[in-house]
Amino acid sequence: MRRREFISLLGGVVAAWPRAAHTQQREIMRRIGVLMSQSADDPDALAQIAAFAQGLQERGWSVGGNVRIDYRWGAGDVDHFRKYAAELVALAPDVVLATAGSIVGAFQQASRTVPIVFVTTIDPVGGGWVESLSRPGTNATGFASGEFSMRGKWLELLKEIAPGVKRVAVIRDPSVPAGSGGLAAIQTVAPSLGVELTPVGVRDAGEIERTIAAFARGPNGGLIMVGPSSSVQRHLDLIIALAARHRLPAIYPARRYVTRGGLISYGAEPVDQYRRAASYVDRILKGEKPADLPVQEPTKYELVVNLKTAKALDLTIPPAVLARADEVIE
Repeated sequence: MRRREFISLLGGVVAAWPRAAHTQQREIMRRIGVLMSQSADDPDALAQIAAFAQGLQERGWSVGGNVRIDYRWGAGDVDHFRKYAAELVALAPDVVLATAGSIVGAFQQASRTVPIVFVTTIDPVGGGWVESLSRPGTNATGFASGEFSMRGKWLELLKEIAPGVKRVAVIRDPSVPAGSGGLAAIQTVAPSLGVELTPVGVRDAGEIERTIAAFARGPNGGLIMVGPSSSVQRHLDLIIALAARHRLPAIYPARRYVTRGGLISYGAEPVDQYRRAASYVDRILKGEKPADLPVQEPTKYELVVNLKTAKALDLTIPPAVLARADEVIE
């Protein structure tokens, strides 16, 4: 080979090195672990992870291309949360997505260094998962499910659609600190509405059934479900069935309860949180730290009413409530 041709060829190879290195960098597979609080056949959960994947795609991440997602499904079981959190951490992910407060805790027990982005999580400061909303200071950040003051709005809505309600059972998980905070917010507004509150724990199905049945023996009763915690979600079909059986008007924290037969719900729109979570995952994959990313409050709330359930309870939903509703199920 002549000297001039060799120099020309070498120059072409050297010029190609940066392009080759850039291509190789783009093709590095990043790894995300996702631990869902629901079961794998839950249609709401499938819509949520689809929104998360779409959010990643909008930011240049291709599942199976430059990012891999490992899923685990906890089905509302805290023991499963701990087991699967440890499994996902053992896979050495670049970041994990936690879909409940108890899942954040399980991940932090497994690792204090793996970055965590959480969604639909009640009171992350009170749970001890972050130091503050503005500056988390730990390996976790994400999207909270709303302020405690919103819980008082649930009681106001319940009285608006069922003015005769004088006694309300507040269903919560006593092992979750945020459940107590939600109860306290409802207690703040109860006297002004002339309502007596009865806390109801959700440790197991038997306790729920016995307590609600005993509560329903009195007149003018209603239900508020504080959550959504994993334990509450695990028994949601039972609670909805008991409300129907004992003819108790009930308000729930999320749309999925109303689509299953609940009367009314008001709360943060969860699919939107999963889509927004992709932005934090993207920023962490690009080098930012969870400790420096502020926890965000919901930007979208939704009011959903089930007219079929209202009719079964002989309730007429006020036109003002229907006008505010984001969705009316007939």
